[in-house]
Amino acid sequence: MTIKEVCSRFGISPDTLRYYERVGVIPEVHRTPGGIRDYTEEDLGWVETAACFRSAGMPIELLIEYVRLYKEGDGTIAERCALLRKARERILAERQKCDDALRKMEYKIRVYEKAVRTGRLDWDGDDGCCNCSSPKQEE
Repeated sequence: MTIKEVCSRFGISPDTLRYYERVGVIPEVHRTPGGIRDYTEEDLGWVETAACFRSAGMPIELLIEYVRLYKEGDGTIAERCALLRKARERILAERQKCDDALRKMEYKIRVYEKAVRTGRLDWDGDDGCCNCSSPKQEE
């Protein structure tokens, strides 16, 4: 598969894909005898993983470390598992922040929709955002 096809399939730019290979986010890609990248199914699996994890906010450094450990072989399975657990915790924490912000946004939408119906803006009540430190009222 060509670089153009891979980029189209995963929604990333050719520059990003080349960067991933250059810094070790994905292992070195198979090439034709003429040196042109020719992505195999195994290569596509790495690209898919990298694109997925990056879209979830996984740092480049963790991906590079994961690939490095993979290249070292099965003796690093426990380390790879620990690395993925660490990345999962980071993603879960980010998801919690997004969930909190979404609850606050939904509260504000409800208040504004009620104000449109009643002609009165009233910020009294629970905003549904238990982890946000900002005040309920608009500043």
